[in-house]
Amino acid sequence: MRQDIAALIHIDPEEIGEDDNLADLGLDSMRAMNLVLLWQERGVHLDFARMAERPTLAGWWQLARQCMDAIMEARS
Repeated sequence: MRQDIAALIHIDPEEIGEDDNLADLGLDSMRAMNLVLLWQERGVHLDFARMAERPTLAGWWQLARQCMDAIMEARS
């Protein structure tokens, strides 16, 4: 996730802290939507509106874990 974000905003992944506001680092809504589409292709379906409420790497990891937990629960 960190590498995908860094590639879109043209910075080193190490420059993105867990609690950094991604908009402050240059991630605008169009780039965020591109990430949503990319991750959907990989099987992770994050809600753009919920991502906007938590514009940090830590927040997005939490959303991704919730998504994956829901998928695993539905399969069992």
